[in-house]
Amino acid sequence: MMSKHKILFASMVMLMLAIGIVTSVRAQTLSDEKIASIFALEKIYLNRAFDTVKKTHKIPRSIEKGFQPITDWTSGYYPGNLWLTYEFTKDKEILEKAKYTTALVEANKHFSTDHDIGFMIYCSYGNGYRLTHDPKYKAVIIEASKTAIKRYNPVVKSIMSWNPDEKRDWKFPVIIDNMMNLELLLNATKFTGDSTYYQVAVQHSNTTMKNQYRADYSCSHVVDYNPANGQMRKRDWNNGNSDPATAAWSRGQSWGLYGFSFMYQYTRKKEYLNQAENIASYILNNPNMPKDMVPYWDYNVPKYPTVKDASAAALLASALMQLATLSPKNGKKYFNAGQKILLSLASSKYLNESGKGIYLLKHATGNYLRKSEVDGGLIYADYYFLEALLKYQKLKGKFN
Repeated sequence: MMSKHKILFASMVMLMLAIGIVTSVRAQTLSDEKIASIFALEKIYLNRAFDTVKKTHKIPRSIEKGFQPITDWTSGYYPGNLWLTYEFTKDKEILEKAKYTTALVEANKHFSTDHDIGFMIYCSYGNGYRLTHDPKYKAVIIEASKTAIKRYNPVVKSIMSWNPDEKRDWKFPVIIDNMMNLELLLNATKFTGDSTYYQVAVQHSNTTMKNQYRADYSCSHVVDYNPANGQMRKRDWNNGNSDPATAAWSRGQSWGLYGFSFMYQYTRKKEYLNQAENIASYILNNPNMPKDMVPYWDYNVPKYPTVKDASAAALLASALMQLATLSPKNGKKYFNAGQKILLSLASSKYLNESGKGIYLLKHATGNYLRKSEVDGGLIYADYYFLEALLKYQKLKGKFN
């Protein structure tokens, strides 16, 4: 049974949510009270999950897949959610849990099975270093970057995402998700002065820009290369729609927008800003974007059921908030679009206001066609939602 203290706290959270909704609907902004209520709700979910994390040393991933070993690609997100919640609340108990769970995933600094080391380490140790400046966290980021560039091929000028696969006829597969891992490398150069990491990030971005994207600035999930001569062999799919010629997996489009936005932020290379703005234009002007701006699992799937992906929306909102600070011409437009997404995600349709379970957002989809984690809670959906809210709170005084 719940204690009187917990019942009172949960009731206060529900009241804060209600007040925030009324205020937000009237002004079409998210009030500070509403944002605070969301982080208070997240604290409930984080604390509930922590008991299992401490007992099993496994990390929450999704409603369907439960808690996973630290080698799962999503293992950095739960520590990241703790860091982001600490950033907002300054709660010392949450800080200690962030430190504890971040330490749990340290071994991933040597993870070289695929490209996911960036998700594992930067979401956890990257946020930890940003908020504490602990030199131990910096050292882990540098070591992880050394591991990450072992998968770089100077002929292809790209980091191999997954390993060769005869069944899929893949020799050197690269996925759009891999753009997200480049921020780890950019910070390694910042920390060490060694430009090797920076150059790998730039070359990978250039290769992705050249081969992953179509004329309309949509992208396929997978591109396969010949590792001997660097030539693109084919575009392919593993998530999103199964037609690699037309598929526009919604989270994949968001990965790309987020990645090219920070590539411009770190390098100030104008081509990356142009790429990010063109991707944003494809997404924001897409005729299949729903009115609430929470996209379906693919932008080009009229023959399939219209299942939403809140993770694609949360990631898109965070990317748009970042791009708003980088684009002199279109910053206000990007902010407004991101704000509209956040208003939708903060509504009862998408926000888990029940206080039950451990996931903040509903209606997130991992991989629709593979019938994996469809229409439920995903740890990374919560991460990018929290990140977007923090960015939004800092920017709304400027743009509203």
